[in-house]
Amino acid sequence: MSDPTRLRLEEPTPEVLAIITDIEGTTSDIAFVHDVLFPYAQEYLPDFVRARADQPEVAALLDDVRAEADKPTADLDAVINILGDWMNADRKATPLKALQGMVWQQGYEDNDFTGHVYDDAVAALQAWADDRRALYVYSSGSVAAQRLLFTYSDHGDLTSLFSGYFDTRIGPKKKRSSYKAIAAELGEDPSSLLFLSDVGDELDAAADAGMQTCWVARDEKTQENARMSEAHRVVQSFDEIELI
Repeated sequence: MSDPTRLRLEEPTPEVLAIITDIEGTTSDIAFVHDVLFPYAQEYLPDFVRARADQPEVAALLDDVRAEADKPTADLDAVINILGDWMNADRKATPLKALQGMVWQQGYEDNDFTGHVYDDAVAALQAWADDRRALYVYSSGSVAAQRLLFTYSDHGDLTSLFSGYFDTRIGPKKKRSSYKAIAAELGEDPSSLLFLSDVGDELDAAADAGMQTCWVARDEKTQENARMSEAHRVVQSFDEIELI
């Protein structure tokens, strides 16, 4: 693994005009997602869906579940069972993520939990925003869920730091085309964009699209994975990243 004391992005590397960051394992502790958010959705999503199945937005998402599961005639109980199976499998299904986001909104608003964001991530994001670097989020969680985490974070409302959010509607996170699509939407050359993640396959896809990459390896398992790849710069926290 590269020296984690400081990471400098210097010439001939193009100037970083914007940073795109993953959430889970990158800005935020993976345990918060798996130990707080996921169990909360598993407990409350069935009743949430039953109570709101006739609302247009929820009804449309339930139809999306039927379509993705290839079960167009599934009744409500069957759809709820499909959602439960998807949650157990941690499936990155767009309608599931949208419904989870709706459930989490209630939890945030009821102060059942706050969104975890690492101290070093907050400090770096604030410094980059002050330096007029545009900041974006790209996560498998829905855009609504992303906004909620940063709105109701441990550090207060952080949404003013970000210029935009992307989820799997732009494309799967392990596909090169998704990062090309993000660059096109931002109107920037991919080489001027820096993508931060703790997942090697995502970083590979971003690099294949021409983006700069940085592997945020916060724990021993991630550091071990990072050592097996020489394709990306590696840090253990955001405060090791210095942009030139």
